[in-house]
Amino acid sequence: MTNEDRWNPGVHSYASMGYYNADYVPKDTDVIAVFRVTPQPGVDPLEAAAAVAGESSTATWTVVWTDRLTANTHYQAKAYRVDPVPGRPGEYFAHVAYDIDLFEEGSIANLTSSIIGNVFGFKPLLALRLEDMRIPVAYVKTFQGPAHGIVMEREVLNKYGRPLLGATVKPKLGLSARNYGRVVYEACRGGLDFTKDDENINSQPFMRWRDRFLYCMEGVNRAIAETGESKGHYLNVTAATVEEMYERAEFAKELGSVIIMIDLTVGYTAMQSMANWARRNGVLLHLHRAGHSTYTRQKTHGVSFRVIAKWCRLIGVDHVHAGTVVGKLEGDPATTRGFYDTLRLDHVPANPANGIYVEQDWASMPGVMPVASGGIHAGQMHQLIDLLGEDVILQFGGGTIGHPMGIAAGAEANRVALEAIIKARNEGKDLLKEGPTVLRAAAQRCGPLDAALSTWGDVTFDYAATDAPDVVVTASR
Repeated sequence: MTNEDRWNPGVHSYASMGYYNADYVPKDTDVIAVFRVTPQPGVDPLEAAAAVAGESSTATWTVVWTDRLTANTHYQAKAYRVDPVPGRPGEYFAHVAYDIDLFEEGSIANLTSSIIGNVFGFKPLLALRLEDMRIPVAYVKTFQGPAHGIVMEREVLNKYGRPLLGATVKPKLGLSARNYGRVVYEACRGGLDFTKDDENINSQPFMRWRDRFLYCMEGVNRAIAETGESKGHYLNVTAATVEEMYERAEFAKELGSVIIMIDLTVGYTAMQSMANWARRNGVLLHLHRAGHSTYTRQKTHGVSFRVIAKWCRLIGVDHVHAGTVVGKLEGDPATTRGFYDTLRLDHVPANPANGIYVEQDWASMPGVMPVASGGIHAGQMHQLIDLLGEDVILQFGGGTIGHPMGIAAGAEANRVALEAIIKARNEGKDLLKEGPTVLRAAAQRCGPLDAALSTWGDVTFDYAATDAPDVVVTASR
């Protein structure tokens, strides 16, 4: 198509209008998105990729004369690389470059409205998934990033050299405020660093938020006095409006809480507002990724969690749930490593084996502390440390509160198991091979750990992951 033909009235292919350009070389300042594109039968994959680029930037279904009133080619997104997905016929990885001028500075709401706006409902696509994004340094620098970050959090808490331990209060719903606070006290005095609200405890008729905050902080303060250690409880300030969230956060701060919590379901604008509040007020901010699996879990349609992790780091949360591999929730080992690298590392090289399709330079933006939570117990401690490292929060809800000797004993079992495995790691032991022996030896000196291992043994949730990387394994020389 000639340039003159480009402006003829009517309907043209997206590729012919410039939204596919195999010769385009992305600029350092471009935002790059990697989409998994599944075209409808009969739709050319290059045209499908061009349609994604067009519909997520400047295009519409027909030629419009107002394109002549702007620097059209500058604002067009450009699909520049389209590769078949290994082992997945009919699916393609499309790399799309967007000029940085398309996005408002420091706004995840605008970035997401552009990249995942209307295009996911486009009829010529059978399915579409946003697999990864490269956020250029020029755009990274317009965001505040984590309110505190991993290093500062450890300094605030004065806890080093090991993962932090937590537990979600169980049952999630139904306890009175006083009984809820008792759980917090028992778990914290038993050896945990944190306890937490879960995603769906806000301010229900059986326990209003103000009462919960008061009793939880009473439990935290009693545990601090008895143990001499810093403790905290993630007070969930999620509410119907941002104004109500501010009110709850301010009350938590007045009570001396070192941390508050929000749910992903509050939306990116509210998340960013609360991150700004947390930084101004010196309070750690925990994010529960409630609802993410509705669009991150499926293989061919939605948004990968690695992208959500990047957006959350830009927004500025200090913690985010990122998978356990061995627990009850979805989590392929390689994919989960990619999530953790995305949250913690300063420079993340491309590594398709872990689902990282484009490199990411965070330009010294602080890291986010990943949270491992969901169906884990003390008997898996060696696996967790081997898989996830030490800059992580390990949260054992049922694996603390379900202990046969009580909540404090459950916390003690987790703490003893953790310290035994960290000691073994520091001594150079192979955790996967020798970890069970290390735990059994520690259990001989700790009744609660012995009971935990006897109760849960080798319990795990062994199902095939739905979200594993698509790579071709090549033989090494």
